[in-house]
Amino acid sequence: MKVMLDLNVLLDVVQKREPFYAASAMVLSQAVEEPGTSCLPGHALTTLHYIVAKYSGREPANTLVDWVLANLEIVPQDRAQFVRARNLRFDDFEDAALASAAEAAGCKLILTRNVVDFGASPVPAVTPEEFLLTASQE
Repeated sequence: MKVMLDLNVLLDVVQKREPFYAASAMVLSQAVEEPGTSCLPGHALTTLHYIVAKYSGREPANTLVDWVLANLEIVPQDRAQFVRARNLRFDDFEDAALASAAEAAGCKLILTRNVVDFGASPVPAVTPEEFLLTASQE
């Protein structure tokens, strides 16, 4: 199943944020084991680099970006996707842009810790824990 990852899933692993680390790390492991199943919106890649470089340094940020480019599908975003995001009427434009990218990429789910922020999303959102639980039952 193709899924869109919210930036917080990657940051949970990179920053070893508990109690979220384990489930997010399992999601990223699945991304490596099943190429082409996990996506990240293009706009998130620069934000990811910025955050990691700010707190851990440029080299770890570059290494992470290289890992993401090797293991995740990067969904390009154009004007039409951003117009779609604006029309979704989210409180947070970044979340709307992620939802629009998920829709355009044909993702079945968005994996995020902030499920409540995706109530207006055309693609359902679940937590990494919920995703792993559902996947283990299939």
